Amino acid sequence: MISGSLLNFYWDFKFGGFKLAKKFSNRSESDYPNLEPLSRAQLLIAMAVTAVFLLAVARIWLLIEPTRLQIAIAWKEAGIGLALGLVIFAVSGLSYRIWPAYQRSADFYLAFVLKPLILWDIIWIGLLPGMSEELLFRGVMLPSIGLNTTGLIVSSLCFGVLHMSSQQQWPYAVWAGFVGLMLGGSFLVTGNLLVPIVGHVAANVFSSLFWQIRRRQEARTP
Repeated sequence: MISGSLLNFYWDFKFGGFKLAKKFSNRSESDYPNLEPLSRAQLLIAMAVTAVFLLAVARIWLLIEPTRLQIAIAWKEAGIGLALGLVIFAVSGLSYRIWPAYQRSADFYLAFVLKPLILWDIIWIGLLPGMSEELLFRGVMLPSIGLNTTGLIVSSLCFGVLHMSSQQQWPYAVWAGFVGLMLGGSFLVTGNLLVPIVGHVAANVFSSLFWQIRRRQEARTP
């Protein structure tokens, strides 16, 4: 996923996608390529605004229900997070090959979100959603609901719903919910929020980089 990452509320709210999704929600996937993408500046600004919004929600939540953020900088956990990001990227690639509905959702999402950006923008694609979403969903929501199976499932479902911009994009929401289980599970096992943050950032970066490289290769192919 950009685990990514703009077939979601993340991209709904962040990129003005809510209005687009509502306007085109009754259209089929075949109509998606006709949507006019936002500019690079609009996307970057929206990402930043959305990250601030999600962080603000997390902060307000902490004021209402104080909880200690369980995060510590450690090389071991950073390595585990990196490996998790690679696993998410690999599973996403497999799902893309064997699940046509997810392939269509991912194609629309990647084209709409990544096409206006330059290669170095993958840094922001990784950091902004990776940090803000993990702080909210795994850092605040999961402990508030409970560091148990119920908390994991509920927070993952909310994470999946966040990534659903329209009815046609339900496969991406399902995928996001599954990724939420992986990220949340890594937090429950390690007790360190650094793991899902690094995993989320890494998965977004790997996915974005792979798409950008593939697009450049296809552009050079006669």
